[in-house]
Amino acid sequence: MVPAPPPAAPGEPAPPLRRRGERMRAAVLAATVGVLAEHGLAGTTVGAVARAAGVHETSLYRRWRTRENLILDALSEQADAALPVPDTGRVRDDLAAYFAALARLLATAQGEALLRLSAERDETLPDRRLPYWTERLERGAVMVRRGVERGELAPDTDPALVVEALAGPLFTRALISGAPLGEAYASHLVDLVLGGALPRDRPAPETPAPE
Repeated sequence: MVPAPPPAAPGEPAPPLRRRGERMRAAVLAATVGVLAEHGLAGTTVGAVARAAGVHETSLYRRWRTRENLILDALSEQADAALPVPDTGRVRDDLAAYFAALARLLATAQGEALLRLSAERDETLPDRRLPYWTERLERGAVMVRRGVERGELAPDTDPALVVEALAGPLFTRALISGAPLGEAYASHLVDLVLGGALPRDRPAPETPAPE
């Protein structure tokens, strides 16, 4: 039986915990999100995450290779939990709920970091941006296709174009303008975009006048 390591002396960091496999991964990803929330993107280093998770820094490099991969992995899982796909039976309500959730995510430090990292290109590493956002935006396209099948939208509606038209302004506000994000804004966007995707014999939905 291997004896337990001696306790750290006062003022010294505690020795790393012996974690392996999924247990280590879960601890590291949780620590990554916590460090990011407290210290921001610039302060989220591999060393800081390793200390917060109680693991060796070399273990993180061995598994994730780069700081960017580590943060993207942590935030991807968080984004999945924050962006469930609704099925209300009405395309307008589905899209409004989904993109309101996306707006809330992008308004957080974690969401902004996820978007900024996804928008950066590192020529020395595989480009992870396209697969990540393709998967998330495809969820919105699923809701649009359901609306087409129910006859709520025109048969020639392009689901990808509808989703890009909704996501683009949210990403612009998060990355460039810094204008407020929120449920009301997302709802207004959905009404605006769907007005151009309705069957030609159906009137556009009434959009509430801005307060």
